[in-house]
Amino acid sequence: MDKWVYTFGDGVAEGRAGDRNLLGGKGANLAEMCSLGLPVPPGFTITTEVCNFFYANGKTYPSSYAAEVEAALEHIASLTGKRFGDPEQLLLVSVRSGARASMPGMMDTVLNLGLNDETVVALAKESGDARFAYDSYRRFIQMYSDVVMGLDHEVFEEILEDEKGRLGHELDTELSAAEWQDVIRLYKAKVEEELGEPFPQDPLKQLWSAIGAVFTSWMNARAMTYRRLHDIPESWGTAVNVQAMVFGNMGESSATGVAFTRNPSTGEKALYGEFLVNAQGEDVVAGIRTPQNITEQARIDAGSDKPSLQKLMPEAFQSFVDISDRLERHYRDMQDLEFTIERGKLWMLQTRSGKRTAKAALKIAVEMVDEGLITPEEAVLRIDAASLDQLLHPTIDPTAERKVIGMGLPASPGAATGEIVFSSDEAEEAKAQGRKVILVRVETSPEDIHGMHASEGILTTRGGMTSHAAVVARGMGKPCVSGAGSLRVDHRTGTLLAMGATLKKGDIVTIDGATGQVLKGSVPMLQPELSGDFAKIMEWADKIRRMNVRTNAETPADARMARSFGAEGIGLCRTEHMFFDGDRIVAMREMIVADTEEGRRTALAKLLPMQRSDFLELFEIMAGLPVTIRLLDPPLHEFLPKTEEEIAEVAAAMNVSADKLRQRTEALHEFNPMLGHRGCRLAVSYPEIAEMQARAIFEAAVEAARKTGNPVVPEVMVPLVSLKSELDFVKARIDAVATEVMKETGSTFEYLTGTMIELPRAALRAHVIAETAEFFSFGTNDLTQTTFGISRDDASSFLEVYRQKNVIEQDPFVSIDIDGVGELVQMAADKGRSTRSDIKLGICGEHGGDPASIRFCEEVGLDYVSCSPFRVPIARLAAAQAAAARNRQ
Repeated sequence: MDKWVYTFGDGVAEGRAGDRNLLGGKGANLAEMCSLGLPVPPGFTITTEVCNFFYANGKTYPSSYAAEVEAALEHIASLTGKRFGDPEQLLLVSVRSGARASMPGMMDTVLNLGLNDETVVALAKESGDARFAYDSYRRFIQMYSDVVMGLDHEVFEEILEDEKGRLGHELDTELSAAEWQDVIRLYKAKVEEELGEPFPQDPLKQLWSAIGAVFTSWMNARAMTYRRLHDIPESWGTAVNVQAMVFGNMGESSATGVAFTRNPSTGEKALYGEFLVNAQGEDVVAGIRTPQNITEQARIDAGSDKPSLQKLMPEAFQSFVDISDRLERHYRDMQDLEFTIERGKLWMLQTRSGKRTAKAALKIAVEMVDEGLITPEEAVLRIDAASLDQLLHPTIDPTAERKVIGMGLPASPGAATGEIVFSSDEAEEAKAQGRKVILVRVETSPEDIHGMHASEGILTTRGGMTSHAAVVARGMGKPCVSGAGSLRVDHRTGTLLAMGATLKKGDIVTIDGATGQVLKGSVPMLQPELSGDFAKIMEWADKIRRMNVRTNAETPADARMARSFGAEGIGLCRTEHMFFDGDRIVAMREMIVADTEEGRRTALAKLLPMQRSDFLELFEIMAGLPVTIRLLDPPLHEFLPKTEEEIAEVAAAMNVSADKLRQRTEALHEFNPMLGHRGCRLAVSYPEIAEMQARAIFEAAVEAARKTGNPVVPEVMVPLVSLKSELDFVKARIDAVATEVMKETGSTFEYLTGTMIELPRAALRAHVIAETAEFFSFGTNDLTQTTFGISRDDASSFLEVYRQKNVIEQDPFVSIDIDGVGELVQMAADKGRSTRSDIKLGICGEHGGDPASIRFCEEVGLDYVSCSPFRVPIARLAAAQAAAARNRQ
């Protein structure tokens, strides 16, 4: 018989930490904390399988599910001596989501559930604090109406702000019990006015509706966006956790807070967090009140005059410190904790592995190895390879002039410059237009997820270090300054008031997530240096990984950058990118316009020394490491002018008639150039182009070997081969040129000739092509296009719709399609090895820098991956993780 509900409480739990797929991360960890004997309010978890059943069966539930929930409520009653819905022995509960992967703020929560006009009186009597009881009831009405009934919480905020203004109060905590009762009457009237029905009074109806709302929130827009950004499958579903309420808003001896066992921005080993006295959990993250520091040292560092938890409630603080240390040692990872103190007693509401910046992740992993908590291999596996991107963002030049216009909290490191926008929709629109923006908000909410993703950085005027903006920005690797209270955002006029100046939408600002400064205008930036903890993790990773990591580079700057990041050669040098500058494009166009082979060779002779110089510098930078150079790939028309004005200008510069240039341009026009006269087809039609490039490669190799003392073994790659006979034809020209250069220079050198596997026919006939090819490089960009029959340039118009409708899980141009394109790669690799056992195999498409695709490359047994320079560290780490995972199988 299926089990849908798992209970926990009083040191006994039906689940454990390993049940996160079934109970979600929150439910599994509540069960684990309970089993460890920690103070956890009793409750139960409704499994993720109920969520999947809910969506698979028209938003209905399994037949035995209701009885299991009712039995679980009785279980809570037996442990607390309180009963749900019973005014004489009042039990209130919270209803929270909990997916297996942490999705902070993306789904819905309801607190204080079970309150109504009758039970609120009982709560006031039982607690001896009417103000607390009515504050809790108004919170419940507001939260339940928003989450379950669909009435926006801002409707209630307006009522509350109006009432505070009328009464002369600044803070919520200043309202009396009687004043809260007036607010509650206004809230209930508003519900009935807007929705045409009274606020529900039946506690069981409240509970069932709240559970349904949490399951429904799995498919809300912000949760779907978050899952898309973080590659979380929809099929995972969410669990629902129902727990007995404990109250942080029960007076001055009560509090609520969030904390990390180590600093999530820097990785420093120090308790890091915030709390509020006489508050509930949402107050801390919502930024409605400025939180206080947990430790005295943090208070001093922040320059706050508000007492720390350490000073205010020393006994509860010490209990929390002890539990924090215990949980970190138990889970062997930095923990993100939520807690409530009810009249001096500490209750733990959540623990999970804390989200952290890449910098912090590296420091925490290295220090945990030093502390003996984890092994170097575990440290390597702990780092999200894609997150290393965060370390590669610019920082502000310390010598730059800073026109500081505001100061906030350094919520997420890095620096960013952009135009001010005040809404997430504006941010997304600007991003689509290629403009860089800073999203400026009073505070962010989960609805801002798309705008935060589209912006270069986030600036808020309210909220602390654990506010929504701070947590989400850190997870995205975006710079963020939060709680910049000296700034004023006026959405009505679309302005930002800063130190007497008025900035408007479109004005440029810079934020420094390391210091919390907000700067006027654009500020010079520095590229980061990777050392220390990064170097240690990379050292461990390099010992573990099997595959080499090369880079895609054709400029000296890119090659040097890639070498500084640890690239072990060049896996793709796109020679066509070298032809677009200055004199080169003129000579290239002369070659294209020429009517005869002699004319083409004359133009190519001008390009030869330029190409030779390019290759020489790349060979010198790589100092004997392998360099794969792809012969000319794109169709010739790409080098010619397009408009009449451009044609006239270029014709005059080339001293040819505009008519002749126009005729040549029209003659080269193709209806589908991606599948047209390009790649090896150009080398067959115009072998003199391949001969010039081969000569430049070999002459540069000889010169580089002479200069550096390191022998150079160039790898000449023929693109877009589908027939062995094509490769045979081009290779014969390459070999002939090599023989000529050896004879002319009096030197001998080794070289390899291979091809890109980027057409399905090449993969199918790889065993035949390998008779000639000495290496294969999988060009998965084009292989994906030709396998799917999709143009990468046009696919964005529908691939995202496919994702949203669950037709595909991932964009195949971002992460390799393992089932289709991947099968062709596996087939070609196997067939190639069957013919030539020592054939060198690599990948040079965009997938070479994608961690999921790198895992696949490890499984196939490729020799190397090649990616853009800034993704080399990501690829090194991902390759190590893939090797470690494979070794553990």
